[in-house]
Amino acid sequence: MRRSVVPVVALLMVCVLAACGGSGSGKKKRSRDARPAAATTAGKVAPDRVDPSPSSTGTPRRKVRALTCADLRDAELGSSGVRYRDLPNPLRLRGGRWTGNGTTVMLEKPCATGDLDGDGAVDAVGTVTLDSGGSGRFWSLVVWRNVDGRPGYVTVTDVGDRTPVQWIRIADQKATVVQLTRSPGAAMAELDLRRTAVHRLTGTRFPAVSHTEVPYTP
Repeated sequence: MRRSVVPVVALLMVCVLAACGGSGSGKKKRSRDARPAAATTAGKVAPDRVDPSPSSTGTPRRKVRALTCADLRDAELGSSGVRYRDLPNPLRLRGGRWTGNGTTVMLEKPCATGDLDGDGAVDAVGTVTLDSGGSGRFWSLVVWRNVDGRPGYVTVTDVGDRTPVQWIRIADQKATVVQLTRSPGAAMAELDLRRTAVHRLTGTRFPAVSHTEVPYTP
């Protein structure tokens, strides 16, 4: 009788030990599975980190050398798409001057630099005159975009015959231009108005979006 009791007791001991081992391994597994939730701050799960990439902040700011008015002295004027004064070929200014076929093109002093298209690079607006040898002297506003730190011709806007531009200022992607002009019916040699116009670059156009005029006395 004693011999049959011993195997039964041994079998019970094996079952008890197996149950304890299974329970212990389960606790360890649950502990390992819970580790990722331990990355908390003050009892709260830390939020995902947001990387402020340039694409999430709108148009990237371009880090290129700013254009200067001196850069325009050897810039190209005109293109196959947007001609200067209907001349068939682009002109290359040399020291602010171009001559050919009895025509002289001059880069004048009024000039301004600033961001015109919102890309963060400094562009330029200059004034250019064309003299074909007659009495006329035709003034234009020329826009050069900043292309890797060099002037790239964009467009031209004619602003009159013998109507000198006095100064230009660029701010808020707009150019304010002050020039002398004449009232309707006045002689071509007479300048009796001071005009202040605001120009804005739209694609390959640089129109005046508003203007005011006041009497001018030399």
